[in-house]
Amino acid sequence: MTNPLFKPFSCRGLNMPNRVVMAPMTRSFSPNGVPGDNVADYYARRAAADVGLILTEGTVIDRKGSANDANYPLFHGDKPLAGWKNVCEKVHGAGGKIAPQIWHVGMVRKPGTGHFPDAPSDSPSGLTHTGSQVSEAPSTKEVEDMVASYARAAGDAARLGFDAVEIHGAHGYLIDQFFWDVMNKREDKYGGNLVDRATFASEIIAECRKAMDSNGGSDTPIILRFSQWKQQDYTARLAETPEELGAFLQVFADAGVDILHCSQRRYQEPEFADVEKCSDLNLAGWAKKLTGLPTITVGSVGLSSDFFGAFAGQGSAAASLDDLYERMDKGEFDMVAVGRALLQDPNWVTKVKEDRMDELMDYDAAALATLS
Repeated sequence: MTNPLFKPFSCRGLNMPNRVVMAPMTRSFSPNGVPGDNVADYYARRAAADVGLILTEGTVIDRKGSANDANYPLFHGDKPLAGWKNVCEKVHGAGGKIAPQIWHVGMVRKPGTGHFPDAPSDSPSGLTHTGSQVSEAPSTKEVEDMVASYARAAGDAARLGFDAVEIHGAHGYLIDQFFWDVMNKREDKYGGNLVDRATFASEIIAECRKAMDSNGGSDTPIILRFSQWKQQDYTARLAETPEELGAFLQVFADAGVDILHCSQRRYQEPEFADVEKCSDLNLAGWAKKLTGLPTITVGSVGLSSDFFGAFAGQGSAAASLDDLYERMDKGEFDMVAVGRALLQDPNWVTKVKEDRMDELMDYDAAALATLS
């Protein structure tokens, strides 16, 4: 019987040999925003070792307040884009597929940080997650320029030959701040109820599609990453019921998104455990059931603890994949994103493919300090 992780998957012009996705993980190894050969080689090693699709670390769009670290890679400008072309070509040379994750941190940014320290931070309403008003809410025109910035990045990704594009709409960053009623108090088309607050992301998806189509990327799928939890509040929820989640996600389906990347801290947890008579589907399972779109699950795959401990220097033991296989056999979700296990060991997928499970490594947080 074929391991469900190693069945082919296709969407638009993306044809993957298996269902394993390398999750995007911030590395901060791109001085002045330019990814070098060391970044390209880091991704190429994973491509050569059976990863089906690589999602890059978050790479920031051309709004000057989009980053809070000058070592985050840019996805605009001649030198950064030349660096990303090199990354893309090296991954393709190793037989892999790759998608940039296009990103804006929004109000997570501390003033005075990033590539343009004097730039203001973007936000839905000028509010922090604690409700403090620290700047004026941007005008509708300014928000529309934020949308256009994502589209410019997506168009460049298609022009450079990337195999897909992921829009980062999770974890309390800019797009997710528009989703969240704690930070979005707008009274124009970008505010209101949860479905209304999805307008910002739906416009980004639609404009990215146009930009990609006009740059030779009509066969290139768009992935949207979203989450209920926020780094500012792990218990935050956008949708309390499957019905609310379905209405929210349908906005993105209607806008033309191809794949939903559904981020949980622990993929095996049921998304609506507190809702009476609800099934034990996880977030990706519900997203697939409600929209019919292919989904990616993510969250502590192959490890015994979630990733927040990694930032406090904590390791994590390798864990069984049996539950993952069972869920995939049932068709709960289509793909699986693996983060820290692949950060630790570029050969993780090959070892799983060859059933060398006793060789899987525990995660050591020291791996964050290298591009091994």
